[in-house]
Amino acid sequence: MSVCRDNHRRLLAEKFELRRNLYKVLCKDTSLPDDLREESRYKLSKLPRNNSFTRIRNRCIFSGRGRAVYETFRISRLVFRALANKGMLNGVKKASR
Repeated sequence: MSVCRDNHRRLLAEKFELRRNLYKVLCKDTSLPDDLREESRYKLSKLPRNNSFTRIRNRCIFSGRGRAVYETFRISRLVFRALANKGMLNGVKKASR
């Protein structure tokens, strides 16, 4: 369920990225008239909340786990350890061996 929700958030963030960035720039530009800035603030507030990149959670591509996910591999520490012990990750080996 949470993996599906996170994928939906990723799609929304990608879809509304340009519009959100445009409204943010217009809000922060002090050389513009106040009514235009206020209007862009209002439009920014009316965008869906889930289209923000801060609401996206890095999840494991195998298990869907949301915590302890290595960004470079996009897998959780538990899956990483299991795959590393089996020798299925290239260039990864135990330090104690």
